[in-house]
Amino acid sequence: MLLGVTLGTNDLAKASAFYNAVLGTINMVQTMAVEGEIGYGVKGGQSCFWVLTPFNQQPASYGNGVQVTFQASNNDEVEAFHQMVLVLGGVDEGAPGYRYRPGYYGAYCRDLDGNKLHVMYQA
Repeated sequence: MLLGVTLGTNDLAKASAFYNAVLGTINMVQTMAVEGEIGYGVKGGQSCFWVLTPFNQQPASYGNGVQVTFQASNNDEVEAFHQMVLVLGGVDEGAPGYRYRPGYYGAYCRDLDGNKLHVMYQA
């Protein structure tokens, strides 16, 4: 069973502001903050998504082929997530739209550190 996913950042304060706004579009909240890391999940739940500065104090970098997927509750949330990323300085990697199979609506983008994010809703 998967407990969580972690992405690295080189600026935790900027990442916190970014993810607070972006994940708020799909009803996720910051559930924990300790020195060097922040956690996100559903309100009142455990953290399942973490953003942190690397323990070894080396620069954080994104992985080629690595992607984190978030599930939205509807197509409007997919669009709001993607738009918020762009407003906050993230990069578009695929505009919201239907793809893959009937009823699958998704978008791709990158955060401020270059980590690839995918948000989707399956009707």
